[in-house]
Amino acid sequence: MRLLNYLAAGCLALLASAAQAESVAGLYQVRETVDGQGSEARTQATARALDTLILRLTGDPKAPQSPALAALRKDPQQIINQVGNEAGPPESVLVEFDAGSTERALRQAGLALWGSNRPSILSWWLNDSVDGSSLVGDGQSAAEPLRRAAQHRGLPLRLPLADLQEQLVANAKQLEGKDPSALREASERYAADALLAVHAHEADGKWQGKWQLWLGDQREQGDAEGADQAALADAVMLAVSTRLAPRYVTRPGASSELLVQVQGMNLKRYAELSRVLEPYGPRLQLADGDKLTYQVSGNREQLRAQLGLAKLRELPAEPAAAAPAAPVTNEPAGAARAPAAKPFDGLRFAW
Repeated sequence: MRLLNYLAAGCLALLASAAQAESVAGLYQVRETVDGQGSEARTQATARALDTLILRLTGDPKAPQSPALAALRKDPQQIINQVGNEAGPPESVLVEFDAGSTERALRQAGLALWGSNRPSILSWWLNDSVDGSSLVGDGQSAAEPLRRAAQHRGLPLRLPLADLQEQLVANAKQLEGKDPSALREASERYAADALLAVHAHEADGKWQGKWQLWLGDQREQGDAEGADQAALADAVMLAVSTRLAPRYVTRPGASSELLVQVQGMNLKRYAELSRVLEPYGPRLQLADGDKLTYQVSGNREQLRAQLGLAKLRELPAEPAAAAPAAPVTNEPAGAARAPAAKPFDGLRFAW
């Protein structure tokens, strides 16, 4: 076990880029538009940045107004590292929050938190305008409002190439239909965790959109609107965030001690597993070949969801071992026999 820990620690820096593939970059940096002039307008923008961060980390629209956060909202500087100004138009502030201080403050307020390891989302986004229909693709100017909205709401977003074949598949009928088979097939090469289908159109001077989200076998849907395409994108991403968060948040006091066993380990997977388990306070209990056993503090279903994001498959419970047969001896009846080995009482996964 010491050898494994030593080698793994030594290679973490080399594997950092791969280990961060599913993490949200800049989770604790928030950009907000300054409405007005002077220090008061910047102060208000900083306050909105705090609300945005709380929403990112909890997925709960009611969380920013929690009475337990009144002192923090009155003095957000206690968790801010720095505030920068960005020239416009529009003028904005970029607020960098301290991760450790922020998490402690929110947990002390009794809020459930969503870590940086989040499902990657491939968005099939179709815009209808007076100029016709257009599928938003990676590299297009129309992709920027979507990327900014996803970053603002703490979601790792991917976009398709929007080539001719994909434009034929991702039409309005497919995006509003309940069967995602065609979209799933077209999405395979992007290796995302979830599919987001959005059909947006301009009406009565504003943008409206119907959205559907598939994560595994589960489907979410809704309607959103905004004054322009950027506002609609932000409304959709906020709705998606609030639907996803309850599957992954960890609530203070709602955890229990669990054992997690993972098979098929190597050094690269060790780095990835360490990142995934980090919010659960992992403590390595046993290393047996390519099988590691950890003790963690968490909720079974949320832990299953997080390990599923790392592409691990859950194994069935370990069967109880049969007691060894009694040898043929001259021992008197009722003599003690060796007890059967206890099966592993925890969650079992494999790569």
